[in-house]
Amino acid sequence: MTVPPDSEATQVLHRSRVASESCEVIATRRLGAYQHLTLVAPAVAEAAAPGQLVALTVGDEGCVAPLRRLLLVHRATPTGAYGGTVEVVLDLEDPATDWLARRRPHDHVDVVGPLGRRFPLPAEPVACVLVADGAAGGAMLWLSELLRSRGCRVYMVLGGRGEDRLLGLVEARRGCDRTVVTTLDGSIGRRCEPADVLPQLLEGGETGVVYAAGSLGLVRDTAAAADRFGVVSLVAITDPATTEGGAGLGCGIGVCTTCAVPVADPDGATHLVRACTEGPVLRGDRVRWEALGLEPRAEPALSDPPGSSRGH
Repeated sequence: MTVPPDSEATQVLHRSRVASESCEVIATRRLGAYQHLTLVAPAVAEAAAPGQLVALTVGDEGCVAPLRRLLLVHRATPTGAYGGTVEVVLDLEDPATDWLARRRPHDHVDVVGPLGRRFPLPAEPVACVLVADGAAGGAMLWLSELLRSRGCRVYMVLGGRGEDRLLGLVEARRGCDRTVVTTLDGSIGRRCEPADVLPQLLEGGETGVVYAAGSLGLVRDTAAAADRFGVVSLVAITDPATTEGGAGLGCGIGVCTTCAVPVADPDGATHLVRACTEGPVLRGDRVRWEALGLEPRAEPALSDPPGSSRGH
């Protein structure tokens, strides 16, 4: 099965619709280990799609050299009571987003977006496996809704260090055809990494495409598993400089190159692409993972540990 990439003309159109807005925070709430923000951003919301990024300025007005934090769009709603809104999720363990996490309703944040390439959708209804850990779970729920609306079967794998770092579990169980949960501490679901369950989902040969977002190790392992079974993988790499997911501080417009990712051309040559412009969504089999300092993991054992649960 082939997932048609967005044409160059389409990508140019998306890049040309990047907006810069001073956005009012209209809601903030705690979600386990995360903080969820909703911002009024009509121009960004109008153009945003799953897999794309927004760059939020960190720091108050008057900062000598303000930096931006790249974040996956959790969800964008073009219309509503407040106009178009964009939602983002902040990891409360991330010191770079501490200032953002302390924003309250009616505060303003400068937002640039949407940035980068979105997740392309299959040309026809197929079975899709979505894999995410941490805060990326919310963005993948948005993608799952679009896939389901196109007649695709959706199998979701959600992982985290513990139950408080699983985002969107209830919604995934309600809206996906199957949901598998993994935690490293075994507090819920299987005690393993999210990618460890992929062989069981892919071995039947029915999966048309695998999507992944989250920590760098997760997307690397997901791409490797998909490649072993001959399935196309599309992975969102938001920050190649850290293994914890999220995204780094940078310019957000492709100038600073802190989000550069090494990828292979069809002829085998390696070049750098920037997550905020040519990424963050890339073919998993074309990323030069070893150049990012990531060595392949050993293939996991497939048996369930005692007391584990398959989720939904």
